[in-house]
Amino acid sequence: MKRLEGKSALITGSARGIGRAFAQAYIHEGATVAIADINLQRAQATAEELGPDAYAVEMDVTRQESIDQAIAAVISHTGKLDILINNAALFDLAPIVDITRDSYERLFSINVAGTLFTLQAAAKQMISQGQGGRIINMASQAGRRGEALVGVYCATKAAVISLTQSAGLNLIKHGINVNAIAPGVVDGEHWEGVDALFAKHENRPLGEKKKLVGQAVPFGRMGTAQDLTGMAVFLASADSSYVVAQTYNVDGGNWMS
Repeated sequence: MKRLEGKSALITGSARGIGRAFAQAYIHEGATVAIADINLQRAQATAEELGPDAYAVEMDVTRQESIDQAIAAVISHTGKLDILINNAALFDLAPIVDITRDSYERLFSINVAGTLFTLQAAAKQMISQGQGGRIINMASQAGRRGEALVGVYCATKAAVISLTQSAGLNLIKHGINVNAIAPGVVDGEHWEGVDALFAKHENRPLGEKKKLVGQAVPFGRMGTAQDLTGMAVFLASADSSYVVAQTYNVDGGNWMS
């Protein structure tokens, strides 16, 4: 039997990248997946590519109305919500003296408030169903330590780890397991922008930072979205029923905790 047979999942920011890989893995394991993204057209295209067990939902995690409408759309489509992955996130970097309030507020609005209030809405729905559930937050190795140029992003991901602990302890009495995944450096189209920011602030040629961080991973390379799917399936499945409030490093050995 497939590990997520009959489950209904909502994955934020899943029209591309890591979220898309999670959706594909969940469908392979028998789940029906809401491809939730702020870009509805892109979500629809991804859902069509993934097949009949995927469907698109427009969702802006910075707006409570949009969060509530997305949850309602899932219930309308499948009648229940069993699994949430809080995957939507934004990255930025700058020296401490150059951080702007706009950047700070935008990152915290999406990475922290978006995670919290989407988690809250999903938890309310799961509690009303009375069957428990699984909530998986996307943290980062950046949440384990500060980085000279990445102060705000690191702070948001540290907050995600802390929220995962608090929510996990609070919600397990309802049979809702809350845990998180902390990736390391994961290759993908987003790294073009990340590399360009490092090139600007560290005075490097384009491509050099990406090469260096890949070489520094003990495993020997940057991660891929597919490297994260096994943990995402595990945390959504019955195999993790006794796992509560944990953040798992899936980073090729970059961080040990």
